[in-house]
Order: sequence, then C-alpha cells, then structure tokens
Amino acid sequence: MAKAIMVQGTGSDVGKSILVCALCRIFRQEGYKVAPFKAQNMSNNSYVTADGREMGRAQVAQAEAAGILPEAEMNPILLKPSGNNGSQIITMGRPLRHMTAHEYYENKDSMLDIAKEAYESLSNEYDVIVIEGAGSPAEINIKDNDIVNMKIAEIADAPVILVTDIEKGGSFAWIVGTLELLDSDERDRVMGIIINKFRGDLSILESGIDMLEERIKKPVLGVLPYFTNIEVDDEDSMSLDKRGMREDGRGKPPESPLGVASRSDSVGRQEAQIDVVIVRLPRISNFTDFDILIREKNISVRFVEDARSIGNPDLIILPGTKNTIGDLESIKESGIADAVVNLAKTGTMVIGICGGYQMLGRVIRDPENAESKTLETEGLGLIDVSTLFNLQKSTYQVKATLHDRGTDIFKGLNRDSEITGYEIHMGETELLNGTSPFLKITERSDKQVCMNDGAVSSDGNVIGSYLHGIFDNDEFRLGLINRLGKNKGLSPMLAEELSTVDKEKQYDKLADWFREHINMDLIYEKISHRLTQTKTD
Repeated sequence: MAKAIMVQGTGSDVGKSILVCALCRIFRQEGYKVAPFKAQNMSNNSYVTADGREMGRAQVAQAEAAGILPEAEMNPILLKPSGNNGSQIITMGRPLRHMTAHEYYENKDSMLDIAKEAYESLSNEYDVIVIEGAGSPAEINIKDNDIVNMKIAEIADAPVILVTDIEKGGSFAWIVGTLELLDSDERDRVMGIIINKFRGDLSILESGIDMLEERIKKPVLGVLPYFTNIEVDDEDSMSLDKRGMREDGRGKPPESPLGVASRSDSVGRQEAQIDVVIVRLPRISNFTDFDILIREKNISVRFVEDARSIGNPDLIILPGTKNTIGDLESIKESGIADAVVNLAKTGTMVIGICGGYQMLGRVIRDPENAESKTLETEGLGLIDVSTLFNLQKSTYQVKATLHDRGTDIFKGLNRDSEITGYEIHMGETELLNGTSPFLKITERSDKQVCMNDGAVSSDGNVIGSYLHGIFDNDEFRLGLINRLGKNKGLSPMLAEELSTVDKEKQYDKLADWFREHINMDLIYEKISHRLTQTKTD
C-alpha cells in the first residue's frame, strides 16, 4: 500500500492544487511512483481520459507533474454545477444523475465508498499518493458530511499539510481558527503549515511566524513567494474569477492568484494586433480551452459579460457551458446575443465550442429535461443546425481533420493535418439544408470512425465544433491567427513565432521553487519510514 501525504487549505483557492503538483513532481524526481488523488472535486472545467471518462482538470495537471496518464480514479467524484439547484454528479468518470446538495449529502456513504475504492486502487499501484483536500476542513455546518478532507486523511493515514493564502489577509487568524475547529485527533494529523503567495520582505513575517508556532505547537514548513515565471494550470473552481479579468481591455496584464502573470484580458494590448472576445457565460466550462490563445503575443484576449464591452473585435468565441439553455437565455437578456448576431452579419468571425456551438444554431430542444426544464428555445440562428438534448453523455478523446469547407476557410492548412481534442457534451446536433460540417472525425477513444463534427455558416465566418482543445493544435491555431490577420492586412505569422510551453520544464521549475522555500526534510521525516521500503529503481 502506498504512503500518502495530504494538502488541505484554510479555505478555497489558497493554492492546494499547485502545491500538490509540486509535490508530485518532487516525488517523481526522487524516483518514486507517485499519483495525485482528490476524492471530490467541484468544477465545470473537466477533461476526458483515454478511456473516455471525465475528471477534473486540476488532477490532470497533477498527473502530468507525476509523469503518468490521468485516470478517473484520481478524481472519483466530480460535481459539475448546473445552476443554483444542484450539480451533475460524475462518479468514476461516468455521469450518475443530477442531485441537489441535500440529495448528495443523503448519499454521502455511497459516495465515500466510491472514493475509498478508487483510493485503494491507486494505493495498490503507486508508492506515494499526494492527496488534495477541498475548501476547508473546518466548515462546522457540513463537517459531518465532508468526504474529501479529514475523512480521507484518516482512511489514507495521511499526515496533513495545512496551507493558507497570506495575500487574502488574516492568514494567522485563519490558521488558528481552522485548527481550533478541528477535533483533537484531526489537529494531531496536521504536521505543519505552509504560508502561500507572500510578497515583500520576509523578515517582517518572522516574528508572526514565531508567535504562531508557539500558539499552535506546529511548525511552519515554509513561506512560498508569489511567483510570476512559472506557467501551470490554475486551480479549476475559482481561478476564472481571480484572473483579474477586466472587460475594457485596458491596463497592465493582471496576475493570477497562483503568481502566474495572466494574459487574460489585456495581454500585450499595445503590441497585440488581433482582438479576441470570449463571452463569459454564467456557467462557463472548460475555460482552459483558451489558455493557449492568451499566451500568444499578437492576440489580446478579453472575457466579457456585458454587451457594451464587446466593441468591434476580430473574433468572438462562445465557450462551453454546463447549462446551454440557461446561459443562452442569459445572453439574450443581457444584449450579448444581439450584439454577437449583428457583428457576425457584418463580417466578424464567430466560433462556438460545445455549448457555444449549440447556441449558434436555430433551435435547441430538451424534451427529456436532460439539462433544463425548458423544452425548446431558439438559438442565435447563425448556423443552420438544430440540437436535441438526450440523457446520454458523449465523452471521447478525438482525432480529426478539417472537412472540405474547413480547408476553404483556413487556406494553407494541410487537409490531412491531424487535429486532436476531446468531446464532453449531452445532445446531438443535426446539420440542416446542406450545411457544411467543419471537421471529419477519424478516431474516437482509440476506435476508428468516419463521422462529421461541427458546422460552418454559408459565408464561412461562423464556425461551431464540439471539440475542446482545438486551439491547442499549433497548425490550426496558426491558420486561425493568419486568417484573422489577413482580414486586417497583417503579414502572415510564421510557425516558429507561435507560443509554446514546455510543460516538463515548467513542472521542474515548480518543484525547484517549492524545494527552495519549504523544509522538505520535515516532510520526508513524516513519510520516510514507509518510502524507504517502496522506492523504485
């Protein structure tokens, strides 16, 4: 059985996910077989594994840091909020059903059994499991129903590192209060504290650390500085709110809460020549689809949530959503829908991904209430397609090529160039009146297929696709940028000018950052008696 260590937080968005990434990379560098684990994740930012199962993207990044392929066992329970009345429950990568919070708590015992079975499966395969908690372990109103923090630490017999975000203010009180609200055996399990996201002169903090250690009788393992030079995925559930996104596109690039210089809404505004607007839907999902666009130096990416902020961009993107019909009604009410339609009619390019693609069609029907109580609603009418929701969910890793119409739009792209991504959607979209598809899917979850994806408007300016991750394909992204640039009379961009991220190098930098500021000897002291027996060659 594997030895475990757990990272819990004094609250949400304090940096737990990033610290698990760092520990996964460190243990991997030390020669151990290591895997991440989070019993329950709440996020609409998900991923599809090679076997077609769905899991949170935070655990995908952690698996990458560990040097292994992501498996649903690493995130056995995924809650995908669909509105104010509950979430879609994903267990072991497959949709179970929609539940309210009350219904979910009524089923906590069965959910805990699922989590325990998944953990045991990983524990039999790996030397070390780095476990991530969720929110705070000290929420006294729901503590009895909590199956992701101290309950999992007890099951795994894991020492707990408690991390706090000093940037939020009140971090010492946060630490003391959290420990005070834990049971005595839970407090005993906490091995030490990490203070995260510190800026400034560390000497100012030293007296406070001394007093804290004296009060709580536990060591501060280290203070992690706010960094700006490491590119790793943000925490999934709250990072969109914390990216410093402004709708006006002015000012310096904001910084993300994990210390990464975010290029979200105003990146390179003075140097960027292409303006891209992403509609920030109320229940936006898989917003990491656009991270690669954010990194491109000649593109300014703006997330907007009101019609006035759209302006006159070169490209509008409607992203994925957990509630297509609800978010479509929302953008109709806000005036965004009318603005998008009017701009599309005057030649602005519009791309819809997944739920955004469904919105672009003529009608969306949901006769089985698979997603909404609304049986039917009109779409934006920018593509001649209709969508029918059903209770079956499509989750596949996909390989595809451009359809004939796609190569017409992106001239210069090789017709046979492979495009990869993944599908996560409920509902099927039918092309009407001879509408041209966008992609030809050649493989779904390692099975050879021959089928179409997406659709293109008659003028070629509006494109829809179910494929998440499509912009991560370098050749496709280059073709898109050059098409947008050509419309503005810009010189073609060269392939070597594309933004690239060496993830392996970034995870190594993350590990170096962690080692430099954290007392790893204390961490190893807690787990070395087990690790010495399991270290691999």
